Parts: sequence; C-alpha cells; structure tokens
Amino acid sequence: MEAVSVMGSSENNGNHAHFDGPIKVIIDTDPGIDDSMTILMAFQKPELEILGLTTVFGNVRTVDATLNALLLCEIAGHPDVPVAEGSHEPLKGGEPRVADFVHGSDGLGNIFLPPPVGKKIDKGASEFMVEKVSQYPGEVYILALGPLTNLALAIKRDSSFAKKVKKVVVLGGSFFAAGNVNPAAEANIYGDPEAADVVFTCGAEIAVVGINITTQVKFSDADLAQIRNSKGKYSQVLCDMCKFYRDWHVKSDGVYGIFLHDPVSFTALVRPDLFTFRKGVVRVETQGICTGHTLMDQGLKKWNTSNPWTGYSPVSVAWTVDVPAVLSFIKELLMKP
Repeated sequence: MEAVSVMGSSENNGNHAHFDGPIKVIIDTDPGIDDSMTILMAFQKPELEILGLTTVFGNVRTVDATLNALLLCEIAGHPDVPVAEGSHEPLKGGEPRVADFVHGSDGLGNIFLPPPVGKKIDKGASEFMVEKVSQYPGEVYILALGPLTNLALAIKRDSSFAKKVKKVVVLGGSFFAAGNVNPAAEANIYGDPEAADVVFTCGAEIAVVGINITTQVKFSDADLAQIRNSKGKYSQVLCDMCKFYRDWHVKSDGVYGIFLHDPVSFTALVRPDLFTFRKGVVRVETQGICTGHTLMDQGLKKWNTSNPWTGYSPVSVAWTVDVPAVLSFIKELLMKP
C-alpha cells in the first residue's frame, strides 16, 4: 500500500497546509517539558486561535498539569486563554501513571517557577471540548499531547462530537517499533489504553504521530546551546527546563540531547506536508503484557472473516518525516524573538 500524504508529497517543497482564516485549536496537555515547548511554540504562531488548554495526568498529576498550563499561558502573555482541568485518573479508575522521573517533580525540569496568578475555569475538560466543538462545528482542531482520557469522555458525553471536530492530532503509540514504557507500549497510550481505543475507533478525522516518528527528531546539545544563545522569546526558560530532561535522555536512552515528541506532533498539525501518512484502522490492547500496544491494519490483506479491526473508520498514521525540515521549523519558532 502506498504511503499517502495528507497534503500530497512529503517533500519539503514549501507547500504549507492551507487553512482558511485562523486555525481554532484546543491543546489537551500534561505539561511536561516538551509540552511546554509546544505550547509556547503555538503561541508564537499568529494564525492559531488557541481556544483553550485542557489538562490531564501523564508527565505530572492533573492538578500540577493545570498549574503548569496556567503558568505557560502567563509566560506567553495570554493569561486570558481558558484552562479547563480534566480527568485525574484513567477511564477504568485507579492510580494514574506519572512520569515525574522524566520531567521533574514540578513537570518543568525542577526549575520551580512561582505559581500562576490565574485560575482554571469552572468547566471540566471534556465539557469544554464538547462546548467548543459544538460552537464551531467543523472548525476545531484538537492537539492531544497526553493520555486520551478527556477526549474519550468528550466522545462519550456527545455522540456527535466525532463528526463535529475538524481533526484530532494525537501524540501516541509506536507503530511497528518499540515502546518507551516497555517494549510493547508508548507512555500516552499506556496511561489510558481504554480511552485511546475509544478515540481511535470513534470515526473522527484523526492523525496519529507515534514515537517511531518523534524519536527521529532530536535536539543535540549543540542545538540546545544554539537556542539558549538565541534571542528567542522563551529560549532561556525552555533551556532551563531542558537540562533535567536532557540528563534523563542520557541515562535512559544514551542520547546526548532530547527527543521532540510534542513539538513534532504540533508540526504535524500545522505542517502536515512534512510527513507522509498511511491510513488504517488502529486498535489498542487493553489487557495482558501488551497493554497499550497500538496495532494498525495496514490493509495488506482481504480478511476472510471479521476481526476486531473490521468495521471501524481508518485513521492516518504518520509513516515518514522530513527530519531536517521539521527540525528547522521547530528551531525557527523557538528562536523567534
């Protein structure tokens, strides 16, 4: 099956995605260092209208994710952007998995910034998503950077949600490559596999960017030094955060630098021409040693009988990435004064 790009060729030929008017985006997030990078990058794109941030557990607990989201809006000079707090636990309940060993106990690389002035809104995350998607049917993009609990709850809350959302871009899964929680699973999907399966089978327009793609895009120590020495509006605070993250990458992966999981997924939203995608039905394993595993039917075979992939809408799975072009896009935004 040929790889198909959402915007045609995956060559970096200067063809940007064409959007009519401002792009309405909700960022569902668990900040997190690479989330912070992404949120500040998003605020540097004037064509984006950030309707709000919704928060979830993952890199930190949900309460801390909310504080960090409020703080990032304030750092970006947009304290008016609403922050809606999401679920504190996965769909099936129980203690959430929290990756503070990757992002520090504050989620921001243990730089312990002063607390935000602003407060979260009264609405919860799934209610906020449903409200905005109903207010602007066919216009709202959702960038999902953490476990998919809030999205699954929005789908359960409103049966027409999947039809009304414009597109969901998910950072999650690892397609035909090793996971990062264990060999089978990537952290966001592992954090709530039931929610991920609800989202991937809901029928919405979905693009999934797995860590098989995001681990190809790295900042080296030299890149981080270049960003720190730039006149970038947020380069100092982000590089301060990245020190903890970089040291973890050395210990965990032997990588002298950092993977850019969330920024790459953001790039797939605004510059899908820098990727190729394959379409197929994706299911998520919810039990056993492969819990959180994402498996795509590549459409290579005509099945004789129905199976758990049959009858669901396909999603677009990122298949290749133009690494130099994505790196320069990310750098450009991070070094923007």
